[in-house]
Amino acid sequence: MSRDTVVKNLVWRLGERFGAKMVQFVVQIVIAKLLTTAEMGKIAIILAFIEILQIFIESGLGNALIQKKDADDLDFSSVFYFNCVVCTVLYLLMFLAAPFISAFYKAPELTPVIRLMSLVLIVSGMKNVQQAYVSRNMMFKRFFFSTLIGTVVAAVVGIAMAVCGMGLWALAVQNLVNASLDTLILWITVKWRPKRCFSFERLKKLYSYGWKLFASSLMEVIYLKLRNLVIGKRYAPESLALYTYGEYFPQFITSILNSSIDSVLLPSMSKAQDSRESVKSMTRRAIKMGTYLMMPFMAGIIVCAEPLVRIVLKPDYLPCIPYLRLLCIAYAFLPIHTANLNAIKAIGRSDTYLKLEVIKKVVDVITVVATMFISVKAIVVGMLISSVISQVINAWPNKKLLNYSYFEQVLDMLPQIIASVIMGVAICFINFLDIHYLIRLFIQVPLGAAVYIICSKFMHIDSFDYLLDVIKSLLNRKKEKNI
Repeated sequence: MSRDTVVKNLVWRLGERFGAKMVQFVVQIVIAKLLTTAEMGKIAIILAFIEILQIFIESGLGNALIQKKDADDLDFSSVFYFNCVVCTVLYLLMFLAAPFISAFYKAPELTPVIRLMSLVLIVSGMKNVQQAYVSRNMMFKRFFFSTLIGTVVAAVVGIAMAVCGMGLWALAVQNLVNASLDTLILWITVKWRPKRCFSFERLKKLYSYGWKLFASSLMEVIYLKLRNLVIGKRYAPESLALYTYGEYFPQFITSILNSSIDSVLLPSMSKAQDSRESVKSMTRRAIKMGTYLMMPFMAGIIVCAEPLVRIVLKPDYLPCIPYLRLLCIAYAFLPIHTANLNAIKAIGRSDTYLKLEVIKKVVDVITVVATMFISVKAIVVGMLISSVISQVINAWPNKKLLNYSYFEQVLDMLPQIIASVIMGVAICFINFLDIHYLIRLFIQVPLGAAVYIICSKFMHIDSFDYLLDVIKSLLNRKKEKNI
């Protein structure tokens, strides 16, 4: 696959992620100002349950369809009908479990909200195979329009309901409208439709690869959402809201950059899976480029955390700043996790992928259990520690599979780390000036960008040159089309 094809699809995916997340970011901020921290914490509890169940709909079969060389309509149709059954069963389970979840968290008002939001599970089941089809065929332009339109319309609905004082229902309806419109537009714009065919044999073959990814994803999401569920039960909804928004800012950046790279990387690597050298080259480029883009954002948020929270949220959320800074460090290294795991999946080693997840989750659970009775901040510190350990675990198999060791990967990341630290130190001095926090932030952002670019130039960071080359290539192609 040519570099231009990969870059073109990455640009579309970045555009889709950026547009969607910017709208969602505005919605979250507006609604956070309109609702109480307790209401935001309760919504976080519901979303934790739903995100765990959505893994059952995915079942690893979407990735199996992308990875399989000769996947055809029989494969896609079999997965589609299987998903329809699974998502219906899961919705019924959530419908019946809603009163028990509400009673466990001592919030009886959550029962009808859970039942409404759980409809997202059925919608996700209808969309899953279409998403796999789009990813497999590198048609990321389709994602751009479906996601952006759904997100904008849902934003209007959610904010309007919040302004009208509808509380929890505002976020519940917003999530459902977003998923429904996204799915509808994807079905309209993508030509593929399920055929009247089904094969248990094909499903079994896909599942032999996909179940390991499913189990891995399930462990990952349960672990990530376990903290939300523990904080919501052990402490208070307000504490969960602070943790959620402490994580929201770094997660917002990573959901744009890392998920865009992730979604394009797997199909690209899968097409080159017979050449380990090509997979290694893509993995190396993904780590370099991912950290080059991610590190300065995380360093900037760490330094600018206080003015950032003051501007976009309300004073009630200032206690989330320590969580925010710690989580930025953990999220800064997400590209190394993503690149290594995608390489393992692309060459068909889902067994190795599963083994890694089991090992990591043992470490993760130990950190949660060791910190859950201390404080929310201790839980976040535990998350940071397990993230560092997971880096080494994820990279370990690729020393043998790709001849690309963790030590080499750290060396590839080092220039980006150094440049980001220099940038962070440079803009940190602005915090000591006796000026309004809004003016302070407006100075720090352009100054940080300038320092990072200068460092990139003088340190000869190849990701900077690669990025400039890609931009020039895209601009030249645009000029040629206009001629």
